[in-house]
Formats: sequence, C-alpha cells, structure tokens
Amino acid sequence: MASHFITLNNGQAIPAIGLGTWQSKPNEVARSVEHALKAGYRHIDCAWAYGNEKEVGEGLRASGVPREEVFITSKLWGTYHRRVEQCLDQTLANLGTTYLDLYLVHWPIAMNPDGNHPVMPMRPNGNRDIDESRDLRDTWQGMEAMVKKGKVKAIGASNFSQMMLEKILPIAEVIPAVNQLELHLYNPQLELLEYLKSKKIVPQAYSPLGSTNSPLFADESATEIAKKRGLKSTSDVLLGYLLAKGIVVLPKSVTPSRIESNLTGALEAYNALTPEDIQVLDGVAASGKQKRFIMPPWGIDLGFDNWPVPTK
Repeated sequence: MASHFITLNNGQAIPAIGLGTWQSKPNEVARSVEHALKAGYRHIDCAWAYGNEKEVGEGLRASGVPREEVFITSKLWGTYHRRVEQCLDQTLANLGTTYLDLYLVHWPIAMNPDGNHPVMPMRPNGNRDIDESRDLRDTWQGMEAMVKKGKVKAIGASNFSQMMLEKILPIAEVIPAVNQLELHLYNPQLELLEYLKSKKIVPQAYSPLGSTNSPLFADESATEIAKKRGLKSTSDVLLGYLLAKGIVVLPKSVTPSRIESNLTGALEAYNALTPEDIQVLDGVAASGKQKRFIMPPWGIDLGFDNWPVPTK
C-alpha cells in the first residue's frame, strides 16, 4: 500500500499518489484500475466527463479491495453547474458506490445545460456555449450541499486560478480541500502554489509527466538528477519532485509495468531528492521551458499565467 499521505483541511488523509483515468479507453480502464489497486494504489481520480466511470467501478470491484480503503475522486461537469446533485448521482451510480471521498468542480465555467450537446454545447459561431448567467458562487453552494447530505466527504476545485478561487472563498462555508491543476516540471505555477498553501488548499497535479510523447522525459536537468540519485528513470524525478512540494500526483497509465513503476519510483524519488535538487527543478521552466499542454479554448479569461487571454 502507498505509504505517503497528505492531510486535507478537513482532517481527511488523501493518498499522495493516485491513478488518473483521463483518456483511458473503456476497454482499458477497468483492467488498469484493477491492476493499480492490486499493486498498492489507494486513490483513483475520475470525472463524469471522461465517460468511463462504469468501467472504473468494474475495476474497483474486480480488485477485491474494499470500497472504504480506496479514495475516489470525481468531478462536476460544466453542463451540470445548475444540477450538481444530478451529475453526482450519475457518477455514484456509474461507480457503484454511495459516496465520494472528494468531488471537484471540473472547470470554473458553467455551460448551457440545454445546449446542442450534453458534454460540449457549441454556439453557431463555433464558440463553446457558456452559461454566462450562472454565478460560480451558486455552484459552490451546490457543492457544499452535497457535503451536508453526506454524499461526498470533501469538495474542491479543479483548474481554478487565484482569480477564480477568490470568487468563491468570500462566501464559502467549506473551503476547497484541493485544487487540481496542470502541474509539472515545465508548468510549476510556483506563485499559485504559494497562494494555495496560504489558504490550506492542497494542490493536485494532473498530467504530472506532461502529455503523450512528453518532452519532460528527456529533460536534461531531471535526467541528470535521476542519475546522480541512483533512480531508475527521469519520470521518477518528475513525480518525486511534485511529491516533495506537497502536491498529490495523478499519473495516468494503462500499462501494468508503468502503473507499478509510477508508484514505486515516485516514492523512491521523494525520499532521495535533496532541497538543492528541488531548487534546480523549480528553475527549469523559468529557464525557457515553460509549457502548458492542456489549454481548452474556453473563450474567457481564466486568470492563469502563461495562458493566452482570449480576444473579444
């Protein structure tokens, strides 16, 4: 079992290494979840919008690991900001569980619930059909209601900049437990991490290894540190670096050997990296390698650094 946990602001312990399930194909995800849990993972990251939560539930049951031993996260999709409980109930039914350990607002953007597509409604001009009359504060209160009903143990944000968090924090009865972000060597978001720390919001890293054919695997600084510390691969450094900064990592893989090495390698690197290593790695993006891989064309300003502000 993964031995590294981080304590959330509600006292819950979250396993610091989880299995990501984004872009996992339906015929792959059940097997990958089953294998991950048998290999020692105790944290699975899901989302309604991924379209594969039934298969995640199948993998959970096939693993034989009791539900109460697994930390399960899912996310509210944009077309359900006005129907928080309805989206959650679909997720619970798909997963085959009565509660979630953590429920996140997937993006701080509401979309037209009556649009021309259930997942990604579009306007005639090709722009995403944003529900501009929906107040993000009302969505957050809908999330808080799910905690009060006992359907979720904790709630949080995903893809929220400081600007977006400051829209909900003044009225929040429940402070977000986490903020799930694109965090990795080339997109460290150091200022946002400091802000989250000041608010006692734990950062989570999706795409912690970058994307398909990621340039991070060949990064010279990370590779050199891996060799210096006797680690098996550069990816170990990429994950251990984030763990050392108090960040939950959610590497995605459907390959059994990679699922296992992400878990063991991340923990080995976490224990091996020095403060000097972390300082070197913190400076890599600023040396000219800053890069985001995930930038959907929402058409509104999300308030992030290194994200193009849309033109009107």
